[in-house]
Amino acid sequence: MSVQAFILIQTEVGKATGVADAVAKIPGVTLSEGVTGPYDVIMRAEAASMEEFGRQVLSKVQAVPGITRTLTCPVTHLS
Repeated sequence: MSVQAFILIQTEVGKATGVADAVAKIPGVTLSEGVTGPYDVIMRAEAASMEEFGRQVLSKVQAVPGITRTLTCPVTHLS
């Protein structure tokens, strides 16, 4: 089973649209939308393993200019 997670992103003022567009281009990202509230962008991504998720998704997200903070929320299947 693959690893899936939502990542909530806070951005610098006025940078949400550019950040959402930039993270949408990262391989493994399946959703990237601007939102209102304490976070500016929400994205969903997946990878084959947690190690791959860190290497292929998180490291690239953290390199996007304009991001000030992220919160990663792994998806769990509780059934």
